[in-house]
Amino acid sequence: MHKVLVIDDDRTVLRLVEKALADVDIELFSAETAEDGMALLKQEQPDTLLLDIMLPDKTGLELAQEIRAFDAKLPVVFITVSDDSDVAIEAMKLGAYEYVLKPLGIEQIQDLVERGLETRRLMQAPVLLQENNDPTQEGEVLVGRSPQMLDVYKQIGRVAAQDVSVLIRGESGTGKELIARAIYQHSHRENNCFLAVNCAALSDTLLESELFGHEKGAFTGADRRRIGRFEQCNDGTIFLDEVGDMSPLTQSKVLRLLQEQRFERVGGSDMIQVDVRIISATNCDLERMIEDGEYRLDLFHRLNAFEIHLPPLRDRGDDIQLLIEHFLARFNQKLGKGITGISDEAMDLLFRYSWPGNVRELQSVLRKAMLMATGPVLVPEFFPQELQSKKPAEPSGATADSKATDIASFLDEREAAGSNDLHAESMEWMERYLLSRILQKHNGNQSKAAEELGITRGSLRHKIKTLGISINNVVKADADESSDTVGEDCDC
Repeated sequence: MHKVLVIDDDRTVLRLVEKALADVDIELFSAETAEDGMALLKQEQPDTLLLDIMLPDKTGLELAQEIRAFDAKLPVVFITVSDDSDVAIEAMKLGAYEYVLKPLGIEQIQDLVERGLETRRLMQAPVLLQENNDPTQEGEVLVGRSPQMLDVYKQIGRVAAQDVSVLIRGESGTGKELIARAIYQHSHRENNCFLAVNCAALSDTLLESELFGHEKGAFTGADRRRIGRFEQCNDGTIFLDEVGDMSPLTQSKVLRLLQEQRFERVGGSDMIQVDVRIISATNCDLERMIEDGEYRLDLFHRLNAFEIHLPPLRDRGDDIQLLIEHFLARFNQKLGKGITGISDEAMDLLFRYSWPGNVRELQSVLRKAMLMATGPVLVPEFFPQELQSKKPAEPSGATADSKATDIASFLDEREAAGSNDLHAESMEWMERYLLSRILQKHNGNQSKAAEELGITRGSLRHKIKTLGISINNVVKADADESSDTVGEDCDC
């Protein structure tokens, strides 16, 4: 169970936190003085701390120095009644995770605690580069003995201590965040902050504010100063996922940060100096984006001081067997199941499938199968229909071929499977087909596809990831169809 500590002599804050976390599986502790709070912190070792700036026996800033010496990875949220910029700056220098003003709202507390716990997990849960498959061991394991994965492990070892920017490339679901965390945990910055930002999940304006922060009045709704992730992560490591989705303006600001290790908040003029390592990841074809004028060449070279390529699961050979064994052991423990194995027929399905969603998809499929299982052995009927088709599926219609357009067959299939969410499944199927077809039409050019669809490129990128569409497969399918047409017309 996660633990949250509140150190504040204002009892209304504690009652509000208790109310906000009442329905969450969290153990809450509280103290009204710095002395009692520090003793409780050492005893309980919480996962997130809410700390008042003004305490009866000393300031929150003074206490934060002691806390940092004891546990530098603890996310600390400073709470204050005063919007004092000097105090905010000092708090961030001490490694504050967030700095918020009273009065606090229920949803604000829930969001702060949720983000704090996730940050704690990313920094604390070890990523193990070993063959140990003990399901009771804490942390996450990079499973694999294939030559491709052994090479990835070697690259992590080479670059972790070098303090250079790293670009991790690979299809969606291959485990890019795990690699980033492994690099962080084997670097000299391992005792400092690690934050992850998904560049595809935010609009251009929100992403710029998330990364660099903003001053009060910088834009509509900016009613107070906000500290950005780069400033929060000073002396630490930041992971920028889906780095191909940054707007030209954000690209320019990130480039300047990489060059000079300084930046300005949105709407501000003061220069903020930081020391932060950037690890980024993408499944985009950045070289093509550079050719199309969508991505800066100089930023690409700065981010790509060292490149690690993660292979797709379909190219990892017998690693799939190791991953299956690993996930079965983990889910048996987490779900309280007693699955002892997989039938030969079901194992054949798993090996024949192309896994367009890679390790993430394999994990999801096995988890769902184990939840549906009525006996100790997983059989084909517990697995999704697309795995049981004779031809291994691309991302559920991502090739947009003639068979995928048969909505009647899709509906018959889902009804036969006893679907209880047919509307959502059908809408997802139609959207996947539509996006795949338009992307195929424009040879994978996302800017042109987004323009025809009437949505932003960032929104399109987010949908591509959510729906599991592989751009390479879409373009390849179009080329294959063209080749087939030529062959049919040729009188050979």
